[in-house]
Parts: sequence; C-alpha cells; structure tokens
Amino acid sequence: MLHVLYLVGVAAFAASGVLAAHRANMDPFGGLVLAFAAGVSGGTLRDLILGRDPLYWTQDWVLLTVIASVGVVTMVYLRFRSLPHRTLLLVDAVGLAVVTVIGARAALESEVTPLAVLILAVLTGVTGEVVRDVLCGELPPLLLREEVYATAAFAGALCYLLLDWASVGQGPATVVSAAVVLALRIAAMYFGLSLPRSHSHLEQEQG
Repeated sequence: MLHVLYLVGVAAFAASGVLAAHRANMDPFGGLVLAFAAGVSGGTLRDLILGRDPLYWTQDWVLLTVIASVGVVTMVYLRFRSLPHRTLLLVDAVGLAVVTVIGARAALESEVTPLAVLILAVLTGVTGEVVRDVLCGELPPLLLREEVYATAAFAGALCYLLLDWASVGQGPATVVSAAVVLALRIAAMYFGLSLPRSHSHLEQEQG
C-alpha cells in the first residue's frame, strides 16, 4: 500500500513539474526534467541524509516509468486544453501530503530521533517543490510565499508520529496524516490562511 501511495505522490509532483514548466514556457525536454526533479528530489535528499545506498529511485523502474508517463501525458493534455490557475497548487498539495507521510515512515524505519523524523518528513515533502520553482526561475519558491506549506507538512508528520506511538496501523495512520496535510493546504489556498508575519507591526508603525 505504501509503495502505491508513494507512486501517487510522486506522480502528483511530476505533474506539478510539467505544469510549472508549461507556465514558464519551457520546451518538452524542460517539462520532463522538471517532472523528474520534482518527483525524486525530496526522497533523494532524505536518503542522502540517512546514508541509504543506493538511492531508492535508481532501483525502482516502476517509479521512473510512472514519472515519465505522467510527464508525457500531462504535456500532451496541455497541448489541447488549458487548466485552471489553481490546478498546479492542488496537484502540488496532493504530492506534498503523500510524500511527507512516506518520508516520516522512512525516517521511523531508520530509527532516528522523533525530531529527526519530523525534519526528514518535511524535507521529503517540500524539497521537490523548491527545486521545481528554482529551475523555473520562480523566486521566491512557493515554500517561502505560502507559509501554510511547510507548516502543513510538519502537522502531517507530527500526526503520523503520534499515531505511530499510539500503535495505530500503518494504513490508517498514513491516510489520516496525509489528509491533515491536504486539508491544511486546501484551506490555506481557498481561505487565505497564513501564519502571522513578524514584520507586520513594524510596518504599521512605520506607516
């Protein structure tokens, strides 16, 4: 089940990479590069920190096939149809939700400290988006523009950690934790939720 969910999350990030490339007017090769970069960057960083060798995606031909297929299908679709403005954000939210929880699971399996689990889960979730935006020249990245992004990943990772401590099954813990991330991101998108900005009072005083 976890591998299937991971494929879903990576596929969502791959699609978000192509959508970002489309918005940046890149060619098809650029779209595929962003699909792979967005799809595997988070897991790659996680595995490097954990000292895993070889990297997970170098041994998983199904994962690579899914990324390539989703990338091509998304590019073909965009040739004939336009997508709503928020499609990229919605697809990205799905990827963030699933990949963050999978990152938490991988960290737990490596028997790192609880704090390290949270850090690795968030890094796994947000790195693909950061790499995608940087390659597109979209600065600052979404992570730094949308405060309820890393926060949503952190909340989902914390939820997964608590459910694991409570001996909740892997399946229910994964679904509930991913739902927390997704709900927070969608709520932030549609209701404009954000954390208080530290400089707001200073700006008001200067104004």
